[in-house]
Amino acid sequence: MSINKLALIRYKAIDECLGNRYRKWTLEDLIQKVADVLYDLEGISSGVSKRTIQADIQLMRSDKLGYNAPIIVKDRKYYSYSDPAYSITNAPINNADVDKMKEIVAVLKQFNGFSYFDDMSDMIARLENNLYKSTDVHLNCIQLENNHLLLGLAHINPLYQATLHKKALLIEYKSFKASKSQEYICYPYLLKEYRNRWFLITRSKHAPQLTTLALDRMVSIQELPKEKFIPWDGMPFDEYYDNLIGVTKSEKDPVHKVVLQIDKKHAPYVLTKPLHHSQQVLAEDESTTTLSIHVVLNFELEREIMGFGEHMKVIAPRLLVKKMAARLLQAAQMYDKS
Repeated sequence: MSINKLALIRYKAIDECLGNRYRKWTLEDLIQKVADVLYDLEGISSGVSKRTIQADIQLMRSDKLGYNAPIIVKDRKYYSYSDPAYSITNAPINNADVDKMKEIVAVLKQFNGFSYFDDMSDMIARLENNLYKSTDVHLNCIQLENNHLLLGLAHINPLYQATLHKKALLIEYKSFKASKSQEYICYPYLLKEYRNRWFLITRSKHAPQLTTLALDRMVSIQELPKEKFIPWDGMPFDEYYDNLIGVTKSEKDPVHKVVLQIDKKHAPYVLTKPLHHSQQVLAEDESTTTLSIHVVLNFELEREIMGFGEHMKVIAPRLLVKKMAARLLQAAQMYDKS
C-alpha cells in the first residue's frame, strides 16, 4: 500500500494525541489537532473531515500498514491506546515490507563493488530476527550483466565516498600506453559506468581540464585530508554527457550530426534500441533505413558503428566517413595477411 505524505502526517498527529495520557481525546479533538498540524506543517487551511480521521483510525488499527494500533474508545467517547507504551513509531516494519526490501537488495547486490548492499543484507537479517521471521532462501529472478573479473572494483567505494564528501585524492595511475605508473593529485567529481567498466571523472590539481580515469588502471588511491578540494564549476554533468556515447570527451569537442544508413535486416535492432536519445529516422525504403544522431565523435561511437560491420554505413560527417573507411580497410587487410 502506498502512503502519501499528508496521510503520514495525520497518523503521526493522531499517534501523539493518543499517547498523551494526561488528556481525554474525543473524535472532534483529534480532528482539530490534525487540522492544526496540517496547517502548521503544510499550510493547509481547509481542515480535515470526520470521515478521513475515522478511516485513519481504522487503518491504524489494522495490519495493512503493520501498525496494529491498540486504539480503544472509553465511555463511547474518548479515544486512547489500551497499551500506554504503544506508539506507531515503535512498531516494527511488517513482513511484506521485509520481503520487498529483500527483493530490492537481491537486485542491488548484483552491482559489483558497492559493499552497501552487503550491509543491507545484514540489516534485513536483523529485522527478520526482530520480527521472529524465518529467513527463506529466494531464487534470484533477475540477472544483470556483470564482469566479476574486472579489475578496480575495490576502488568504487573509496572513490564514491571521496566524491560524495568532496575529498582530494592522490591516485597512482598506469594507462595502457604508459610504461610505468604516475601519481596525480585529483579532485573526484563523478563515477560513471559504461559497458561494465567504471570510470572516474576528475580534474588534476595541475591541469584545468577534466580527465577520465579507468578504475581498472588505478594502482592505488589515497585520501589527502590536508589538500583543499577544488569543486567543479563547469557545465552540470547531466548536460555535459548528454551528447555523448560512452565516456570519452573534452570540453571543447563539438557536437556533430551523424547520419547512418542501416540495412533492412538490422534496422529493427537500432529502432527499438536507439544508439542515442537524439536518434531520428530521416528516410526509409525497401532496403535501408537512414537515421541521425547528434553526438561527439569519439572512440566509443566508432566502436558502436564497427559492431554492425557491413550492415551499417556512415553517410556524414565526412570526417567520420573517412575514419571508418580507413578502419574497415585495416581490418580487411588483417584477414588478407592470414
